[in-house]
Amino acid sequence: MNAVVLAILVMVTLSLARVSVVFALIVAALVGGWYAGMPLDDILEAFNDGLGNGATVAIAYAVLGAFAVALSRSGVTQWLARGAVERLDLDGGGKLKRRPIILALLGSLGLAAVSSQNLIPVHIAFIPILVPPLLTLMNRLELDRRAVACVITFGITAPYMLLPVGFGAIFLNDILLANLNANGLDVQAAQVPLAMAIPIGGMALGLLTAVFFSYRRKRTYADRPLSVSQEGEESVAEVVADGRLKRWQKLSLVAALVGTVGVQLYTGSMVLGGLFGFALLSVSGVFRWREQDGVFTEGMRMMAQIGFIMIAAAGFASVMQATGAVESLVAGSTEVIGDHRWLAALVMLVVGLFITMGIGSSFSTIPIIASLYVPLALNFGFSPMATIALVGAAAALGDAGSPASDSTLGPTAGLNADGQHDHIWDSVVPTFLHYNVPLLVFGWVAAMVL
Repeated sequence: MNAVVLAILVMVTLSLARVSVVFALIVAALVGGWYAGMPLDDILEAFNDGLGNGATVAIAYAVLGAFAVALSRSGVTQWLARGAVERLDLDGGGKLKRRPIILALLGSLGLAAVSSQNLIPVHIAFIPILVPPLLTLMNRLELDRRAVACVITFGITAPYMLLPVGFGAIFLNDILLANLNANGLDVQAAQVPLAMAIPIGGMALGLLTAVFFSYRRKRTYADRPLSVSQEGEESVAEVVADGRLKRWQKLSLVAALVGTVGVQLYTGSMVLGGLFGFALLSVSGVFRWREQDGVFTEGMRMMAQIGFIMIAAAGFASVMQATGAVESLVAGSTEVIGDHRWLAALVMLVVGLFITMGIGSSFSTIPIIASLYVPLALNFGFSPMATIALVGAAAALGDAGSPASDSTLGPTAGLNADGQHDHIWDSVVPTFLHYNVPLLVFGWVAAMVL
């Protein structure tokens, strides 16, 4: 068995068994490196060298988590949730209203996710800020959070694979197109979105299935606060909920939200954006000054799991690349293909799934996939359009359903703010079933018909 395949199977098996994803990644890296014949010192060196690649995003999540808790401590989350419940008459039992409200909420989250990739390219930074305040409303609607995870994951993956603006311009033009042409293909920028349309159509079908069939039924959650005020004192949250927050403090809340996005766009740093928003809330008095250290610590604690998974995933990916097993996996796969073109397309997609499930990022995987797949696709007589679809779909497979991908970690960061959303079973498994499986099928169809 190939070392990469073994490592991915170990990681997925342990994760599905509800073992900590961080633990699963470390064990899988050790097993994969050992099976590839690497000495323990080399495995640990490669793992440690890769850790820094995930540290920046982990710190950004911690800071954004602190900002999200600060918003909750200010009371604006309770105020928004109570206002929505009253305006929509959710306590009145209006069953006819529930489904349209859910679809409107999911549509809004989907638009926000799409905008985060193209219109306002903040990527996953919006999730810890936007989603936690809506959890109480979701609870009243008895909305299955797995449907929300599928909507957000679709919104932060499909657009950059189809629309050449924002992050899409980076993925389609700067990475995918550049690496395809660098490895012997001759394609134009206009061809790339057209070739990716069929695989993304499969993801769209998976999204509709998740929202209208798989997770349509009601699911009950408890109303749990993101933070707890000191006992015996009137919290600022209660002041806001009662409508007694001063006008300038309300303006500070708006300024913090807008400023967080603005600073990130201007500096290109999620960390500075989150710090700006937190600092503005701290000096505005929407929560007590003496509580700011506790609020910041609580936010970091809320995002600690996500951050450590990202750091461990970077180390795991470094070990997998150091084994050299990726190249041997592709080379070994070609031996069983023979002259069967349909089998070649299927094997390339499945191998791409294993590679990207470990690395967890289609952006990082494209250079590896393209260097191996383009010569192979040309050898089997695939057209340039079919080759684009094969490489693009193979690289995207792990992004939408990997335990280590920010496309699944992001939704978990927001939906698990109150501790009621499991990363593996409520984010990874649903997105894998509804996006990775259609990507395999529709990616294969694209390779056959283009």
